[in-house]
Amino acid sequence: MAKATASDFTTDSFKFGDFTKAYADFNKFAADYSKMFANGKAPSFDFEAAFASQRKNVEALTAANQLAFQGAQAVFRRQVELVREAFDRFGSVSKDFVAPGSAEEKLAKQAELSKAAFESALANAREIGELVQKTSEDAIEVISKRVAANFDEVKAALKTKAVKN
Repeated sequence: MAKATASDFTTDSFKFGDFTKAYADFNKFAADYSKMFANGKAPSFDFEAAFASQRKNVEALTAANQLAFQGAQAVFRRQVELVREAFDRFGSVSKDFVAPGSAEEKLAKQAELSKAAFESALANAREIGELVQKTSEDAIEVISKRVAANFDEVKAALKTKAVKN
């Protein structure tokens, strides 16, 4: 076992810091803190306004979610309608192919039907995309209006606090 020597016990670890700076910092903090209680009044926080603001935030999010849900339902309903229409068209087209006629006539009819089906699919995809876009825009508009109102509320609260001081 090693023996401890006198150099192992330096006095640096037992030195105390300069308290004058800490004391000055504390006095500055205490002075700043006491300014908050000028005229014997404690600073007030308007809990009712904060709760009302949060209530409005929740209402805006609820409205945006409801718009998004209604939009999703509209898209789903439209897709179901499009599928029904496609099955109805398929039924009538299949009857045309089993009807008597030349191969050339059937190929021309098939090309015509394919072109019409492609154009219809593009129009349907565009319509669904526009429904989704409109739904998104409506939901975002509700939220962006609420964000702007939040900024206005904070600005108004800061103005009234500055006037009171």
